[in-house]
Amino acid sequence: MSLHFQQTAVYQYHAAFDALYSGENSLQNREEGAISLTSTLFLDVPLWKGASFTFNPELSGGKGLSQAKGLGGFTNGETFRIGNPEPVVYVARLLLEQNFELAHLRNLKLVIGKYGLSDYFDFNAYSHDPRAHFMNWSLMNQGSWDYAANTRGYTSGIYAAYTIPNWEARASFSAVPTSANGPDLDYQFDKANGINVELTKPFQMTSSWTGIFRVLGYRNQAAMGNYDLANMRFGMPDITSTRSPFRTKYGFGLNAELSYLDVLGVFARYGWSDGKNETWAFTEIDESISLGFHFWGKSWNRKQDFAGIAWVANGLSTSHQKYQELGGNGFMIGDGKLNYGLENILEAFYSFQVPHSPFTLSPDFQWVINPGYNIDRGPLTVWGLRIHTEL
Repeated sequence: MSLHFQQTAVYQYHAAFDALYSGENSLQNREEGAISLTSTLFLDVPLWKGASFTFNPELSGGKGLSQAKGLGGFTNGETFRIGNPEPVVYVARLLLEQNFELAHLRNLKLVIGKYGLSDYFDFNAYSHDPRAHFMNWSLMNQGSWDYAANTRGYTSGIYAAYTIPNWEARASFSAVPTSANGPDLDYQFDKANGINVELTKPFQMTSSWTGIFRVLGYRNQAAMGNYDLANMRFGMPDITSTRSPFRTKYGFGLNAELSYLDVLGVFARYGWSDGKNETWAFTEIDESISLGFHFWGKSWNRKQDFAGIAWVANGLSTSHQKYQELGGNGFMIGDGKLNYGLENILEAFYSFQVPHSPFTLSPDFQWVINPGYNIDRGPLTVWGLRIHTEL
């Protein structure tokens, strides 16, 4: 049996910035600060050969800037789209895992229960964990991957991974929320579900450079609204008024990482979704591309420290753009109108290991051009500090 604990606190601040107008879901353009806190307990219990049971309760409190609204790539991956800042305890993961060691170095893993899809898909050694690396939503995962999850980022379903030397294939079938950004999952799997498939290929370029390449595809089905239909309605469009069963959203993502010994890491992602139907679970991004660098502290005689810098550009589909231009609201963005431009974000952080302690301190900087895809707002500078410990 193993027992682990983590706690992460994040404080973020932005000064007032220019905005020609604001709407219901805009990031506030006045000076603002916000703090979030998560505490997590991981309990893993071995059962029989190759099997284990995981129980993961989590406490979450605080809030994001402007209640985590106003950006496609929101700035704090430790916050959710929940307005109540009061601490809440909930079960994040509750699952059974079975591993089968097969002949010829093959392995089959099966998981059933409650989990996060990002636990298994779209992994990147340098851009995946907002508790340790980049904090922006569009850098911790493929921004356009509208992965099946409730408001807090978790789903229930089945997952399988088949591994052979130099290849791995992963797939899942899981529940989507009953409504966009909803807290409850829909277990009518014949009507609503999320399917994810990913292929992983490690490779070696030279004796010093190694890498991994991943291809992800997904398809969600739910009672989504349709942007084109909403745009045809008289007056301000309302995506919720066009919801109909069996609508789908699909997309893909490319994910690559390179490592030079234990000194330098490089990563890049590209993601795309069709953007015809309503954003349902993650965030309002239909296309995203990112590039970043990770630096290990041994280069400056700080072996436990590391740093990173990355750029990401997020975009909307043509139908989604028009919906926002007409004054429509999603669950994360909506300025009342829109002068469209790509949302560009630069993030840099430094992770400092406090000597003789389990704590790391990470100052963080994010610069956002065209927040919420709006040329008429910003640019925006967000300063942050993350305090993390794990035992």
